[in-house]
Amino acid sequence: MRIAVAGATGNIGSRTVAALERDGHEVVRISRSLGIDLATGAGLDDALTGVDAVVDALSAPPMGRDETVAYFGNATRNLLAAEERAGVRHHVLLSILGVDRVEGNAHYAGKREQEGLVAAGRVPWSIVRAAQFHDFAEMVAGWGEQDGVVTIAPLLVQPIAPADVAAVLAEVATGEPLRDRLDLAGPDPQDLVDMARRTYAARGRSAKFVPTWSGLFGPEMAGEVMLPGEGARLAPTSFDDWLAEQH
Repeated sequence: MRIAVAGATGNIGSRTVAALERDGHEVVRISRSLGIDLATGAGLDDALTGVDAVVDALSAPPMGRDETVAYFGNATRNLLAAEERAGVRHHVLLSILGVDRVEGNAHYAGKREQEGLVAAGRVPWSIVRAAQFHDFAEMVAGWGEQDGVVTIAPLLVQPIAPADVAAVLAEVATGEPLRDRLDLAGPDPQDLVDMARRTYAARGRSAKFVPTWSGLFGPEMAGEVMLPGEGARLAPTSFDDWLAEQH
């Protein structure tokens, strides 16, 4: 199959490209750095010529809520319109587990905008809602670290390996459109504070960790809000597996 990947140079996009190519598919890379701009639509029509399916793994820079919604919405409209013109038969969107249960987060609002446009569009679709990645705790800790003290929300998550996400995206893209949302998570629930502490230890770093809901993630994300429900697909790579590979 000929499959296009939007966000092809990013964390998940690049892994999805690799997974598809390993299985013998022809991959078209969509990225602004490669001359194809989702914000303007420039280069999209040529890129999607003869494409059977599109995987949207686009990410966004940190912005406010309205800007994030506009960014994702504009890119998705341009992509879906070009797909329709090209006769693409399957649009696969990477979204976030629990995206419909968290109101206050700007990135989640942007992903909900994408989901709504994709589900209401004319191109047959699948939405893969993935849990946070294994390196999420370290990234969040970095945002909240100052003078050796890390403030971090005690989120309960069920993290997943980026390679596992890419493998599922590649699998879904080469199958029939689900016209539904698939929840995807790792095998085990984890506490974000503990994940951060253990990741720091694995890297030989030390810090004082202070759990708090006063930062970027608020109490609306507490409890089991971020965990997969019944019917979710669980990927094999555990946080312990991933941590054992860190040096």
